[in-house]
Amino acid sequence: MKTKNFLVSGIVGGIVDFLLGWLFYGIIFASTFPQPEENSNTMIMIFLGCMTFGLFVAYIFTKWAQITTAMTGLKAGATIGLFVGLFYNFFNLAMNTEFTFELAAIDVGISIVMSAIIGAAVGAVNGKLG
Repeated sequence: MKTKNFLVSGIVGGIVDFLLGWLFYGIIFASTFPQPEENSNTMIMIFLGCMTFGLFVAYIFTKWAQITTAMTGLKAGATIGLFVGLFYNFFNLAMNTEFTFELAAIDVGISIVMSAIIGAAVGAVNGKLG
């Protein structure tokens, strides 16, 4: 595994994730999903979660899949988003009585789109870094 590719593409993926999360959950679907309570750690924890996901995708792409194009990254990212979205939302449905199947379906769709874009970014950066 190329450590430089992993770190740089993972950081780019994390930043893309953070910005897309702000766009989807903070603007487009702000009235659909509950907004986090604002405290000093909220944005830091969201940012760290986004960076973790970016690094997760970059690890898969650089260590196991050797994905180096935006299109391949888009497809792989969408697949990752489907499974991560389903995983998260099944548990959310089980544990949160206020969460509905409609919210879960919307969230899975958002996860697929966001992860596809993150995957495309990570794949493109991997390709540029060689």
